[in-house]
Amino acid sequence: MRRRISVAVVDLSRLAARLCVCILVWMSAPTGSAGAAERSEVKRVLLLHSFGREFRPWSEYAASIKAELQQQSPWPLDIQEHGLLTARFNSPGPEAPFVDYLNSLYQSHPADIVLSIGAPAARFVQKYRERLFPETPMVLTVVEQRLVNRVNVTDNDTVISVRNDFLAAFRNILQVLPETQTIAVVIGASALEKFWLEELKRELKPLEDRVNFVYYADLSFAEILKRASVLPPHTVLFWGLMSVDSAGVVHEGDLALRSLHAVANAPIFSYQEPFFNGETVGGPMHSIAETSKKTVNAAIRILGGEKPGDIKFEPIEFAAPKYDWRKMQRWGISESNLPPGSTILFREPDIWVQYRWQILLTASVILVQAGLISALLQQRRRRRLAEVEVRQRLAELAHVNRYSAAGEFTTSIAHELNQPLGSILTNTETAEFLLKETSPNLAEVREILADIRRDDQRASEVIRRLRSVLKKTPFEIRDIDLNDTVREAIGFVAALADRRGVVLKFAAASGELRIKGDPVQLQQVILNLIINGMDAVSEADARVGEVSVSTARLDQHAEIRIGDTGPGIVNGDMQKVFDPFFSTKPQGLGMGLAIARTIVEAHNGRISAVNQESGGALFIITIPIARGRLTPL
Repeated sequence: MRRRISVAVVDLSRLAARLCVCILVWMSAPTGSAGAAERSEVKRVLLLHSFGREFRPWSEYAASIKAELQQQSPWPLDIQEHGLLTARFNSPGPEAPFVDYLNSLYQSHPADIVLSIGAPAARFVQKYRERLFPETPMVLTVVEQRLVNRVNVTDNDTVISVRNDFLAAFRNILQVLPETQTIAVVIGASALEKFWLEELKRELKPLEDRVNFVYYADLSFAEILKRASVLPPHTVLFWGLMSVDSAGVVHEGDLALRSLHAVANAPIFSYQEPFFNGETVGGPMHSIAETSKKTVNAAIRILGGEKPGDIKFEPIEFAAPKYDWRKMQRWGISESNLPPGSTILFREPDIWVQYRWQILLTASVILVQAGLISALLQQRRRRRLAEVEVRQRLAELAHVNRYSAAGEFTTSIAHELNQPLGSILTNTETAEFLLKETSPNLAEVREILADIRRDDQRASEVIRRLRSVLKKTPFEIRDIDLNDTVREAIGFVAALADRRGVVLKFAAASGELRIKGDPVQLQQVILNLIINGMDAVSEADARVGEVSVSTARLDQHAEIRIGDTGPGIVNGDMQKVFDPFFSTKPQGLGMGLAIARTIVEAHNGRISAVNQESGGALFIITIPIARGRLTPL
């Protein structure tokens, strides 16, 4: 019985203990309003810079970390920033005043977390941890792994380190620019920069037999700029860091790089992404985004209660290479030389991508215009062929017209031939008579032979002129005297005018009247107009028929006027006299004046008809004087 009672007492004791635990857990758990109050609590973040708030590349990391932290934090943030600055000097002053300043700010209201940017800031917060931040968790970020002080890293620290693989960076340079012979390294003279100079020399030993290295650490920045402007061919500049030069002058990283870029006659490479902004070519670089992401991840976890020592990250390596397309074009770097997986940024879109719709619209317009031009050319070709055919037909008609006109002045031609032939016969008989004498007068025989030769030439000229009028010849342009051409044409019809009782007058212009043209074609025009004039005056009764021809010079044109004393042109016919197949003669074909107009226009001239006040018709022809291109008939 006692045993059962004791067991019951034990069970009751256990139940009571469990109930107490549950009550304690319930009492310690935050209520909904208490949790909201915790989430609304402002978190104080101290951001400590190594070289100042505006010193690249670390300023770019800090700006990215701040932006990500404010975006991802579930709590309101009060971010305070301070710059160490002493790391930028060759002989930094004492740090005690700065430590006292920070102590006065955060002794009463300590920060919830400290974020150090860069190795100098990390060493500072580790060195003065006990005095300034004895209980505050820290994130030591953007620190090269060789500069992390592992001895002083505590469980209250999280380290976000990076690894500078200089050998990979320089091998990249030799890959994209295989003709490189010299690499000039630009680096400052501070204690930190001297450390990295020795690291560079140590890591680059495997490449010393491949390329020549020149280090500008012992030069002032002014001297560096001077040398960078006159570098020999196949030289490359490598931008390390420039916080202070050998002359002790302090520089802002981005401003110094811009100055170098402005004068350098060689491409510039760097391993820092913040400098990849128009000054450097590119290559493998540390990623700002990756470093910021890990830093913010650690800070959020620490502010949420996670122990900093439990948050571990491997050193961040270089990201995949990326290159500036503009610099590749500037320095003739081929895409085929880039490492696999490389990204090309700032590529200018080709003209097709940039102006696609404009090109399509322009091409459409060009195609439409090309179609229209092609159609117009085809039409023009057909028209020219038609014009050539028409001109050939007109030329044939002109030839026929000359044959028909030749019948009108056959009498005149026969008269002109009879005279020299009769003289030749008479002179021949006389010569024979003289030669029969015992002592012939040879001098007189010579004169007779000369007369025979002259008369023969005269008859030959008449025949030549007739053949030139009758034969079918192409349009022949040459320099002629219009007075002689008109005078020769009048000679053809002089006898015809006498037989018809028509007075034929000719008034030539004083001096030569030189034009370029075909004398046969022009004589045909003149003959047609003279014969038409004689036909017209034959119709007039009780009047003395007269046809007058004159030539004159008017400015840069020669003028031929052919008038008659006939009845003139009926007013209703004035606009149609030059139309093909229009004629007032019962037996006429109506082609004479049409052919005349075609010939005159082929000489770049004009022909017109008017009625004279004294009666009769007047035809006026104007032709340019020895200028202008003639159109073949």
